[in-house]
Amino acid sequence: MAQLIKLQDYVSRYETDMSRYPAQFVRLKKQQWEKIKETWESGALHFDSELLNQEISNEKQSIFKKVKSLFSREEETLEEEYALQEKEEEEFNFPNLLHAATENELKQQFLNHLLHFQIKWASSTIHEKSFVNEEYYVSERLQHFLQRLPDNVFLLYEPIFLLKKAPVEFEVLLLTPTETWCLAFLENEEDAAYLGSNDHFWIKKRQDHEGKVLNPVISANRMNTIVKQLFQLYEVDLPIRKAIVSRNGFIDYPEAPIDLFLLDKRSYEEWFQRIRNVASPLKMMQIKGAKALLEYCQTTSFRRPDWDKENDNE
Repeated sequence: MAQLIKLQDYVSRYETDMSRYPAQFVRLKKQQWEKIKETWESGALHFDSELLNQEISNEKQSIFKKVKSLFSREEETLEEEYALQEKEEEEFNFPNLLHAATENELKQQFLNHLLHFQIKWASSTIHEKSFVNEEYYVSERLQHFLQRLPDNVFLLYEPIFLLKKAPVEFEVLLLTPTETWCLAFLENEEDAAYLGSNDHFWIKKRQDHEGKVLNPVISANRMNTIVKQLFQLYEVDLPIRKAIVSRNGFIDYPEAPIDLFLLDKRSYEEWFQRIRNVASPLKMMQIKGAKALLEYCQTTSFRRPDWDKENDNE
Protein backbone atom coordinates (compact mmCIF):
# COMPACT_ATOMS: atom_id res chain seq x y z
CA MET A 1 0.00 0.00 0.00
CA ALA A 2 1.38 3.41 -0.98
CA GLN A 3 2.13 5.84 1.84
CA LEU A 4 -0.07 8.95 1.93
CA ILE A 5 2.41 11.54 3.17
CA LYS A 6 0.26 14.61 2.41
CA LEU A 7 -3.47 15.06 1.84
CA GLN A 8 -4.74 18.50 0.83
CA ASP A 9 -3.61 20.99 3.52
CA TYR A 10 -4.07 18.58 6.43
CA VAL A 11 -1.43 18.11 9.10
CA SER A 12 0.55 14.92 8.46
CA ARG A 13 2.59 12.57 10.66
CA TYR A 14 5.13 12.40 7.87
CA GLU A 15 5.84 16.14 7.88
CA THR A 16 6.76 15.90 11.58
CA ASP A 17 9.33 13.13 11.06
CA MET A 18 9.87 11.87 7.52
CA SER A 19 12.78 9.72 8.67
CA ARG A 20 10.68 7.71 11.11
CA TYR A 21 7.15 7.20 9.84
CA PRO A 22 7.75 5.42 6.49
CA ALA A 23 9.62 2.60 8.20
CA GLN A 24 7.13 2.53 11.08
CA PHE A 25 4.21 2.17 8.69
CA VAL A 26 5.86 -0.75 6.87
CA ARG A 27 6.65 -2.45 10.19
CA LEU A 28 3.14 -2.01 11.61
CA LYS A 29 1.51 -3.15 8.40
CA LYS A 30 3.64 -6.31 8.21
CA GLN A 31 3.18 -7.05 11.90
CA GLN A 32 -0.59 -6.73 11.81
CA TRP A 33 -1.02 -8.63 8.54
CA GLU A 34 0.98 -11.61 9.79
CA LYS A 35 -1.11 -11.78 12.97
CA ILE A 36 -4.39 -11.39 11.09
CA LYS A 37 -3.46 -13.99 8.46
CA GLU A 38 -2.28 -16.45 11.08
CA THR A 39 -5.54 -16.10 12.99
CA TRP A 40 -7.60 -16.47 9.81
CA GLU A 41 -5.67 -19.59 8.67
CA SER A 42 -6.28 -21.21 12.05
CA GLY A 43 -10.00 -21.05 11.27
CA ALA A 44 -10.84 -18.33 13.78
CA LEU A 45 -12.78 -15.98 11.53
CA HIS A 46 -14.10 -14.16 14.59
CA PHE A 47 -11.36 -12.85 16.84
CA ASP A 48 -10.91 -10.22 19.49
CA SER A 49 -8.67 -7.41 18.29
CA GLU A 50 -7.98 -6.40 21.91
CA LEU A 51 -6.26 -9.72 22.55
CA LEU A 52 -4.25 -9.33 19.35
CA ASN A 53 -3.15 -5.83 20.24
CA GLN A 54 -2.36 -6.85 23.83
CA GLU A 55 -0.09 -9.59 22.53
CA ILE A 56 1.76 -7.08 20.34
CA SER A 57 1.95 -4.63 23.25
CA ASN A 58 3.48 -7.27 25.52
CA GLU A 59 6.17 -7.96 22.93
CA LYS A 60 7.00 -4.25 22.70
CA GLN A 61 7.06 -3.90 26.51
CA SER A 62 9.65 -6.66 26.72
CA ILE A 63 11.85 -4.96 24.10
CA PHE A 64 11.43 -1.60 25.81
CA LYS A 65 12.56 -2.95 29.19
CA LYS A 66 15.72 -4.34 27.62
CA VAL A 67 16.52 -1.04 25.93
CA LYS A 68 15.72 0.92 29.08
CA SER A 69 18.15 -1.13 31.15
CA LEU A 70 20.94 -0.26 28.74
CA PHE A 71 20.29 3.48 28.92
CA SER A 72 19.25 4.07 32.54
CA ARG A 73 20.41 7.69 32.50
CA GLU A 74 17.87 8.46 29.76
CA GLU A 75 14.91 6.71 31.39
CA GLU A 76 12.58 9.72 31.36
CA THR A 77 13.22 10.46 27.69
CA LEU A 78 12.76 6.83 26.73
CA GLU A 79 9.55 6.54 28.70
CA GLU A 80 8.13 9.67 27.07
CA GLU A 81 9.02 8.49 23.55
CA TYR A 82 7.63 5.04 24.28
CA ALA A 83 4.36 6.51 25.59
CA LEU A 84 3.95 8.56 22.40
CA GLN A 85 4.69 5.55 20.22
CA GLU A 86 2.21 3.45 22.18
CA LYS A 87 -0.46 6.11 21.68
CA GLU A 88 0.18 6.11 17.93
CA GLU A 89 0.29 2.37 17.50
CA GLU A 90 -2.93 1.89 19.44
CA GLU A 91 -4.59 3.63 16.51
CA PHE A 92 -3.48 0.78 14.26
CA ASN A 93 -6.34 -1.43 15.49
CA PHE A 94 -8.60 -3.71 13.53
CA PRO A 95 -12.34 -4.39 13.81
CA ASN A 96 -13.31 -7.03 16.35
CA LEU A 97 -14.78 -9.19 13.61
CA LEU A 98 -13.28 -10.08 10.26
CA HIS A 99 -15.39 -12.13 7.85
CA ALA A 100 -13.54 -13.53 4.87
CA ALA A 101 -14.27 -16.58 2.74
CA THR A 102 -10.96 -16.37 0.88
CA GLU A 103 -7.52 -14.91 1.49
CA ASN A 104 -8.16 -12.32 -1.24
CA GLU A 105 -11.23 -11.14 0.66
CA LEU A 106 -9.16 -10.95 3.81
CA LYS A 107 -6.53 -8.86 2.02
CA GLN A 108 -9.19 -6.46 0.74
CA GLN A 109 -10.61 -6.03 4.23
CA PHE A 110 -7.10 -5.39 5.47
CA LEU A 111 -6.49 -2.78 2.73
CA ASN A 112 -9.80 -1.08 3.43
CA HIS A 113 -8.82 -0.64 7.04
CA LEU A 114 -5.38 0.60 6.04
CA LEU A 115 -7.02 3.23 3.83
CA HIS A 116 -8.70 4.77 6.86
CA PHE A 117 -5.49 4.44 8.86
CA GLN A 118 -3.48 6.25 6.20
CA ILE A 119 -6.02 9.08 6.01
CA LYS A 120 -5.79 9.37 9.79
CA TRP A 121 -2.00 9.63 9.64
CA ALA A 122 -2.35 12.18 6.84
CA SER A 123 -4.73 14.37 8.86
CA SER A 124 -3.45 14.23 12.44
CA THR A 125 -0.41 14.06 14.70
CA ILE A 126 -0.14 13.33 18.41
CA HIS A 127 -0.73 17.03 19.11
CA GLU A 128 -2.79 18.32 16.17
CA LYS A 129 -5.69 17.39 13.94
CA SER A 130 -7.30 18.62 10.71
CA PHE A 131 -10.91 18.40 9.58
CA VAL A 132 -11.15 15.79 6.81
CA ASN A 133 -13.49 16.12 3.86
CA GLU A 134 -15.57 12.92 3.99
CA GLU A 135 -15.28 12.59 0.21
CA TYR A 136 -11.69 11.40 0.59
CA TYR A 137 -12.86 8.24 2.36
CA VAL A 138 -14.82 7.18 -0.73
CA SER A 139 -12.57 8.70 -3.41
CA GLU A 140 -12.03 6.07 -6.10
CA ARG A 141 -8.87 7.79 -7.35
CA LEU A 142 -7.30 8.04 -3.90
CA GLN A 143 -8.19 4.42 -3.17
CA HIS A 144 -6.76 3.38 -6.53
CA PHE A 145 -3.33 4.82 -5.81
CA LEU A 146 -3.18 3.90 -2.14
CA GLN A 147 -4.40 0.32 -2.36
CA ARG A 148 -2.74 -0.73 -5.63
CA LEU A 149 0.71 0.81 -5.24
CA PRO A 150 3.36 -0.70 -2.92
CA ASP A 151 4.85 0.65 0.32
CA ASN A 152 7.86 2.13 -1.46
CA VAL A 153 5.74 4.83 -3.14
CA PHE A 154 4.98 8.16 -1.44
CA LEU A 155 1.73 9.88 -2.43
CA LEU A 156 0.91 13.58 -2.12
CA TYR A 157 -2.78 13.85 -2.99
CA GLU A 158 -4.14 17.29 -3.91
CA PRO A 159 -1.54 19.05 -1.73
CA ILE A 160 -1.47 22.84 -1.44
CA PHE A 161 1.96 24.43 -1.71
CA LEU A 162 2.67 27.79 -0.11
CA LEU A 163 5.14 29.75 -2.24
CA LYS A 164 5.88 33.41 -1.45
CA LYS A 165 2.74 33.38 0.73
CA ALA A 166 0.62 32.34 -2.27
CA PRO A 167 -1.18 28.96 -2.19
CA VAL A 168 -0.73 26.73 -5.25
CA GLU A 169 -2.99 23.70 -5.67
CA PHE A 170 -1.48 20.50 -7.05
CA GLU A 171 -3.20 17.37 -8.30
CA VAL A 172 -1.17 14.22 -7.61
CA LEU A 173 2.53 13.65 -6.92
CA LEU A 174 4.07 10.19 -6.74
CA LEU A 175 7.58 9.68 -5.37
CA THR A 176 9.00 6.27 -6.20
CA PRO A 177 12.52 5.14 -5.22
CA THR A 178 13.75 6.10 -8.71
CA GLU A 179 11.63 9.06 -9.93
CA THR A 180 8.92 11.62 -9.18
CA TRP A 181 5.69 11.85 -11.17
CA CYS A 182 3.54 14.97 -11.58
CA LEU A 183 0.08 13.80 -12.66
CA ALA A 184 -2.72 15.95 -14.12
CA PHE A 185 -6.10 14.31 -14.80
CA LEU A 186 -8.78 14.29 -17.50
CA GLU A 187 -11.48 11.95 -16.22
CA ASN A 188 -14.72 13.89 -16.59
CA GLU A 189 -16.67 11.29 -18.58
CA GLU A 190 -16.34 7.62 -19.47
CA ASP A 191 -14.91 7.01 -22.97
CA ALA A 192 -14.52 10.71 -23.72
CA ALA A 193 -11.92 11.65 -26.34
CA TYR A 194 -9.69 14.66 -25.72
CA LEU A 195 -8.07 16.50 -28.60
CA GLY A 196 -4.92 18.16 -27.29
CA SER A 197 -3.34 21.38 -28.55
CA ASN A 198 -1.20 24.26 -27.35
CA ASP A 199 -4.31 26.39 -26.82
CA HIS A 200 -5.71 27.34 -23.43
CA PHE A 201 -8.53 24.82 -23.88
CA TRP A 202 -8.72 21.29 -25.28
CA ILE A 203 -11.67 19.80 -27.16
CA LYS A 204 -13.62 17.04 -25.42
CA LYS A 205 -15.76 14.75 -27.57
CA ARG A 206 -18.19 12.05 -26.55
CA GLN A 207 -20.65 10.58 -29.03
CA ASP A 208 -22.43 13.58 -30.57
CA HIS A 209 -21.45 16.01 -27.82
CA GLU A 210 -18.48 18.36 -27.91
CA GLY A 211 -17.15 20.73 -25.27
CA LYS A 212 -14.04 22.37 -23.89
CA VAL A 213 -11.78 21.55 -20.92
CA LEU A 214 -8.89 23.54 -19.52
CA ASN A 215 -5.58 22.47 -21.03
CA PRO A 216 -4.20 19.96 -18.43
CA VAL A 217 -0.63 20.65 -19.55
CA ILE A 218 -0.87 23.93 -17.64
CA SER A 219 -1.32 22.03 -14.38
CA ALA A 220 1.35 19.43 -15.23
CA ASN A 221 3.89 22.12 -16.14
CA ARG A 222 3.15 24.10 -12.99
CA MET A 223 3.72 21.06 -10.77
CA ASN A 224 6.85 20.07 -12.68
CA THR A 225 8.37 23.56 -12.42
CA ILE A 226 7.76 23.91 -8.69
CA VAL A 227 9.01 20.41 -7.85
CA LYS A 228 12.12 21.04 -9.96
CA GLN A 229 12.84 24.31 -8.15
CA LEU A 230 12.43 22.73 -4.72
CA PHE A 231 14.60 19.75 -5.64
CA GLN A 232 17.34 22.09 -6.85
CA LEU A 233 17.06 24.15 -3.66
CA TYR A 234 17.46 21.07 -1.47
CA GLU A 235 19.91 19.27 -3.79
CA VAL A 236 17.57 16.37 -4.47
CA ASP A 237 18.79 14.20 -7.34
CA LEU A 238 15.59 12.47 -8.44
CA PRO A 239 14.26 12.53 -12.04
CA ILE A 240 10.95 14.39 -12.48
CA ARG A 241 8.33 13.20 -14.97
CA LYS A 242 5.02 14.79 -15.93
CA ALA A 243 1.95 13.12 -17.38
CA ILE A 244 -1.66 13.70 -18.38
CA VAL A 245 -3.84 10.86 -17.12
CA SER A 246 -7.19 9.68 -18.46
CA ARG A 247 -7.87 6.19 -17.14
CA ASN A 248 -11.39 6.17 -18.62
CA GLY A 249 -10.85 8.13 -21.83
CA PHE A 250 -8.60 8.73 -24.81
CA ILE A 251 -6.05 11.46 -25.53
CA ASP A 252 -5.00 12.59 -29.00
CA TYR A 253 -2.26 15.21 -28.86
CA PRO A 254 -0.02 15.06 -31.95
CA GLU A 255 2.01 18.10 -30.90
CA ALA A 256 2.72 16.82 -27.39
CA PRO A 257 6.16 17.80 -26.02
CA ILE A 258 8.65 14.96 -25.94
CA ASP A 259 8.90 15.12 -22.14
CA LEU A 260 5.13 14.81 -21.59
CA PHE A 261 3.62 11.33 -21.06
CA LEU A 262 0.06 10.68 -22.24
CA LEU A 263 -1.52 7.94 -20.14
CA ASP A 264 -5.00 7.09 -21.35
CA LYS A 265 -7.18 3.99 -21.55
CA ARG A 266 -4.74 2.42 -24.03
CA SER A 267 -1.49 3.01 -22.13
CA TYR A 268 -2.23 3.73 -18.49
CA GLU A 269 -2.32 0.16 -17.17
CA GLU A 270 1.10 -0.70 -18.64
CA TRP A 271 2.61 2.39 -17.02
CA PHE A 272 0.88 1.66 -13.72
CA GLN A 273 2.16 -1.91 -13.63
CA ARG A 274 5.69 -0.63 -14.21
CA ILE A 275 5.36 1.65 -11.18
CA ARG A 276 3.96 -1.22 -9.12
CA ASN A 277 6.79 -3.55 -10.07
CA VAL A 278 9.63 -1.31 -8.89
CA ALA A 279 11.09 -3.67 -6.30
CA SER A 280 13.59 -1.24 -4.84
CA PRO A 281 13.30 -0.39 -1.12
CA LEU A 282 12.82 3.18 0.06
CA LYS A 283 15.78 5.35 -0.92
CA MET A 284 17.43 8.16 1.06
CA MET A 285 17.12 10.51 -1.94
CA GLN A 286 13.40 9.69 -2.15
CA ILE A 287 12.96 10.58 1.53
CA LYS A 288 15.04 13.73 1.03
CA GLY A 289 12.79 14.72 -1.87
CA ALA A 290 9.67 14.12 0.23
CA LYS A 291 11.08 16.28 3.03
CA ALA A 292 11.76 19.10 0.58
CA LEU A 293 8.20 19.02 -0.74
CA LEU A 294 6.57 18.79 2.69
CA GLU A 295 8.61 21.79 3.83
CA TYR A 296 6.61 23.98 1.44
CA CYS A 297 3.18 22.39 1.84
CA GLN A 298 0.47 24.44 3.51
CA THR A 299 -1.00 22.99 6.73
CA THR A 300 -4.26 23.91 8.42
CA SER A 301 -4.92 22.24 11.79
CA PHE A 302 -5.99 22.72 15.39
CA ARG A 303 -4.60 21.40 18.66
CA ARG A 304 -6.18 18.14 19.75
CA PRO A 305 -8.48 18.66 22.78
CA ASP A 306 -7.60 15.26 24.22
CA TRP A 307 -3.90 16.20 24.25
CA ASP A 308 -4.59 19.48 26.08
CA LYS A 309 -6.74 17.63 28.59
CA GLU A 310 -3.96 15.14 29.30
CA ASN A 311 -1.46 17.95 29.83
CA ASP A 312 -3.83 19.78 32.20
CA ASN A 313 -4.01 16.67 34.35
CA GLU A 314 -0.25 16.41 34.72
